[in-house]
Amino acid sequence: MTFDLKRHLATRAERIEAVLDCVLSDAASDGETARPPRLVAAMRHGALNGGKRLRPILVWETAGLFGREDDGVLKAACALELIHCYSLVHDDLPAMDDDDLRRGQPTVHRAYDEATAILAGDALLTLAFDVIAEEAVHSDAAIRLRLSRDLARAAGIGGMAGGQMLDLESEHRQRTDAEIRQLQSMKTGALLRYACRAGGLLAGAPPEDLDRLTRFGEVIGLAFQLADDLLDVEASPEATGKATGKDAEAGKATLVGLWGAEQTRQELGRLLQEAETLLKPYGAKAQTLTAIAEFIVNRTN
Repeated sequence: MTFDLKRHLATRAERIEAVLDCVLSDAASDGETARPPRLVAAMRHGALNGGKRLRPILVWETAGLFGREDDGVLKAACALELIHCYSLVHDDLPAMDDDDLRRGQPTVHRAYDEATAILAGDALLTLAFDVIAEEAVHSDAAIRLRLSRDLARAAGIGGMAGGQMLDLESEHRQRTDAEIRQLQSMKTGALLRYACRAGGLLAGAPPEDLDRLTRFGEVIGLAFQLADDLLDVEASPEATGKATGKDAEAGKATLVGLWGAEQTRQELGRLLQEAETLLKPYGAKAQTLTAIAEFIVNRTN
C-alpha cells in the first residue's frame, strides 16, 4: 500500500488541534484568576484556524523514531505550536508584516483589534511554557527544564525573535548570502530545529542521534524558508492563503532574490538529498520524516 502523507498529516493535525482546543479553553487553570472571553477568543482565532501543524508533527514523528508517542509528547508538541502561533499573530501586525489574511481568514488584528492581537500573542507565548512544564511531558524534571530552556532560546533573542529583528533591519538593504542564511536560520529554522531535537529528547535518543536529528531540523528549516520565499515570488494568494509578492515590495533580503528561482530549486534539491541521507540509518521507521522533507521542498502552499 502506498503511504498517504496527506492523510497521515491530516490525522496528526486533527489530534494536535484537539489538544490545543483543550489547552485554550475558557476554564481557568489552578493559579489563574479568570480567562477574559475576548482574549481567549482571539487566542483561539490565532491558533485554531487550521494550518499544517508541521512543527508539532515533527516533534511527534521524531519521538516516534525512538518509541515514544504518548499524550506527553503531544503536550510538548503543542507547546511549540503555541509559540509558532504567537509569532504569526505578531508577524501579521501593521508594525511588522502588515497582513490582512492568514490561512485564508482575517488575521487576529483584523478580526479583533491591534491591542487584542498583541495580548493574544503574549498570552500564547507564556502559555507555551506553562504547557511544557507539565509532568505528563516527561517524568524527569531535568528533561522538562532542558526542553523549556531550549524552547526559550529557539524562540527568543538568539532565535526566532532575533531573526525577525534581523529581517526587519534587512529591508531595502543589500545582504550577503551568509547574512541571509543567518537571519533565516534564526527566524524560521530555529523552531524547526527545536522540533526535531525535542522529539529525540522526549524519547531518550542517544547523543549521536540527537545530533543527527538536530542537523535534519536545520536542513529542513532552510528548505522550508527557501520554498516559502519561492512561493512568495511565484504563487497566487489563492494558493497560499495569504498575500504574495510582499517580500519584494518590502525590499526584504531573501536567497531567492539573491540567487534567482533556478538556483534556489537546485539548492532545494541538494537539501532534500542531505535530509534523506541523515534519515537512512532509521530505515522504514523514518518514511514519514522522509516524506515530510519531500513535502517541504515541493510544497505549493
